[in-house]
Formats: sequence, C-alpha cells, structure tokens
Amino acid sequence: MNAEPDDTRPAGVPVDDASAGTPARFADELIRPSVIGAVSLLTLVQYAERPPVRLAWLAWSLAAVAIAAGVASSVVPWRRLPDRTRTTLVAVFMAAAALFFPLAKDTAAMALVFLASVTAGEKLASRRAAFTIVGAGTVVTATATWGATALLHLPNESPWWVPLIVGLPLYIGLARRERADALAASDLAARQSRRAAASEAREAALEERGRIAREIHDVLGHALSGIALQLDMADALHAGGRDQDANEAVRRARALAVSGIGETRRAIRALREDTLPLPETIARIAHGGTAGFEIRGEPGEVRVEVAQAVIRAAQEAITNAHRHAPGAEVNLLLDYTDELIRLTVTDTGTAGPGARPDRSGSGMGLVGMRERAGLLGGTLYAGPAEPPASGWTVRLELPR
Repeated sequence: MNAEPDDTRPAGVPVDDASAGTPARFADELIRPSVIGAVSLLTLVQYAERPPVRLAWLAWSLAAVAIAAGVASSVVPWRRLPDRTRTTLVAVFMAAAALFFPLAKDTAAMALVFLASVTAGEKLASRRAAFTIVGAGTVVTATATWGATALLHLPNESPWWVPLIVGLPLYIGLARRERADALAASDLAARQSRRAAASEAREAALEERGRIAREIHDVLGHALSGIALQLDMADALHAGGRDQDANEAVRRARALAVSGIGETRRAIRALREDTLPLPETIARIAHGGTAGFEIRGEPGEVRVEVAQAVIRAAQEAITNAHRHAPGAEVNLLLDYTDELIRLTVTDTGTAGPGARPDRSGSGMGLVGMRERAGLLGGTLYAGPAEPPASGWTVRLELPR
C-alpha cells in the first residue's frame, strides 16, 4: 500500500505555488521563469545593440545581479531555502533592479523592478518584510532616478511618476500568495479527507472480519469440535467391540453436522440482515418463527457487535424452543434501557398435541452465545422460567 506524502509543514514556512495545485504550479514553474527569462534576454539584446555611453560597467554589473537574482527566485526550490536566505535574495533582486532602473533608459529592463515587487509579495512569508523591501525599493528607485537625471545628467525617458508606482505590483504578489495558500489548504484538506475515509474503510473491514471470525468460531468451531469428539468416541467404541454404541456416536456426529449447517445458514442470514434496524430484524425473526414480539423502552443506536449478538441469540432461542417444545407458545421481548439492551425469549414449555420433541441438537449454540455475551461485557441466562410462570427462558443482557 502506497502512503500519501505528508503535507504538513513547520509554521512560518511559506506555501509556494509548487504545492498549491496544478494551475498554480504551472504558473510558478513555467510562466514566472519564462517572463523573467524573456525580459532578461531582451534587456541583454537591447544593451548589446545600444550600449550605455556612461557608467557602462555599473549598468552591466547591476543588470547581471538583477537578472541572476530574478532567475534564482523563480527556479530555485523555494521551500528548501531558510527564511533569511529568501529575504536576502528578494532584497538583492529589488535593490539591483531599483538601481538599474534609471540606467535602463527605454528598455525591457525597467520591468525587472516590477517583477521584484511581485516576487516580494508572493514569496516572502512575512508581510512586514515584503512591505519593507518593496517600500525601500520604491524609495531607491525614485532617488536613483532623480540622482541619475539631476546629478549625473543621464537621460530619463520614463514619466516622472513611474518610479513611484514600482511598489504597486506587490499587491499582485500578495493576491497570488493568498490564492496559493488557499489551494494548498484545499489540497491538504482533500488528502486528509481521503486518508480518513481510507482509515475508516480499513477499520470497518477489520471489524467485519472480526464479526465473521466470531461467527465461524461460534457456529462451525463448536459443531466441528463436537463432530470430531463423537467420531473419536465411535472409533474407540468400535475398537472395543461395541459396534452398537459406535453407530450411535456416528449418528450423533451426523446430527451435529446437520445442526451446524442450519446454524451456519442462520449466521449468514443474520450477517445479511444486521444492516436493518435491530427491532425490525428481531420482528422479522419472530414472525418467521411464529413467535410474539414486543418492544419496551426507546430504541436507539447500538454497536454492530451487540446487535449481532442479539440477533444470534433470538435465532438460537426460537430454534431451541421449537425443537424441545414443539407447538409451545414463544414470545420475544426486546427491552431498551439507558445502559442495557435486554432480549428475553420465553416459551410455555408445553408441546402441542402429538408433538414429539427433537433431541438432536448439539447444545453448542447457547454455549457460543454465552461466550459472546461474556466478550461483550454482558450475561446470558438459559433455564426454567421463574415461578409462577412455566416453561423455559433465555435472557440476554448487553451494555449499549
């Protein structure tokens, strides 16, 4: 089974677009490097065709630093960098682009300072750091433009207000960052939801396997153990020359096999029926067994294993009543209390005219029910009804 990657991250680590879903990842991994690369290439071509007359060494140096910082900010795995390194890289990008702005004349290099502003808003985890860097970059851009024009007498072909708006793209970067955070949070929630659903499915499968294992143990385990015991006894009796007793042991083994098959069918039916509400399932069992049925208390939710135990006890008790007292009146009472659920099955103990009790039962059904009740923290009583009533009573009490 392949585990999904862990999406948790330490506090303070920014969410870059690479973790924010396919559209944002496409924007970060393709569009940003493409734009910066295109601006950088166009700047180099324009400068090569029209090299600066004055301060050429400074212009080329600032261009190299700004381009290098801009490309690095778009292609380096951002989340792997420490906070200080991120801040320094963006600050260098902003400062170099701001100083390069008045030397760019009317070239594509002017766009670098705007890209630096977007990068600060989008990439830096601290808004304070982003606003500080962009604010300082705006001041440096305006100051450098004024100084280059007034002091160095360099031509300035851009309008006077352009250096003052280089910080506005910061809000574009902040908007992109918020979108990336929202996409990352949505993606994380979806993955956690899938993991929770998978965990619930595994727990449900394990619980279902446990229930089936208990049914096999209660039904087939007891029946097969009894068959093996009877066959061993038959073998020993046959070896001792007691063929009649050996044949009787074989017949008892066969009766156990038939009883086990019937109990297995009832168990399978119960496993299929426990998806219905418990009162409805018990009512159907009572109706099928020509027994009366009554509910007391307020029915509510019970654990699956508790409902399964009640269903099996009802089936076993009705079967035993019809087997040992055919024609007797049988009644079921399902009683709900705040702490317990109680099933009481009673019969009058009087067989109908001409009825002959069936003594072929294995006796293992109630043993299995008593074991199951003990595992669930409950009790099972099977014995004569309390006076003045007559007949037989089976009472199962389980905590809700």
